[in-house]
Amino acid sequence: MSDPEDAEIESQVEIEEEPEFARPSGEEMAEDTSMEDAINAYKKIFETKELTEDERAELDKKVKEMETREIIDMDPVHEITEIPLAGKGKISIGPPNLTRFEKARILGARALQLSQGAPPFIGIPGDARTSLDIALKELDDFAIPIVIKRRLPNGDYQNIPIDYFN
Repeated sequence: MSDPEDAEIESQVEIEEEPEFARPSGEEMAEDTSMEDAINAYKKIFETKELTEDERAELDKKVKEMETREIIDMDPVHEITEIPLAGKGKISIGPPNLTRFEKARILGARALQLSQGAPPFIGIPGDARTSLDIALKELDDFAIPIVIKRRLPNGDYQNIPIDYFN
């Protein structure tokens, strides 16, 4: 057996990272020609046949209109905001009732809490056999203190207390 001290140490090979693409100092960015390309494509559509003076004037007018349009390179960043409630029953995101998915989520979470020993918010009904039955009765009585957060695709949201629903 060989001693660990006698073992040769391999030299570590340094891996050079490829540099990010850098534009040479003398080279400029190419000009964006997308507007000219769009105008040329628009002209081609109408120039497939002979145009009268009026049609030519109308085409030139539309091309001038296209050239004066503002070009939006990038949408501004959207600030996520909370949409305030306008009052009881004035829900602006989604239906005025709980969706079946919201209801299932609330009932499942509350039934789990009850089964783990949480105190019920209502008197236990005589016909209740499981924690799910108690949770359903609590939901029907709007006794569960919960807020539903509904979101829009752009990130805006609305917090709706459970008693605002029909």
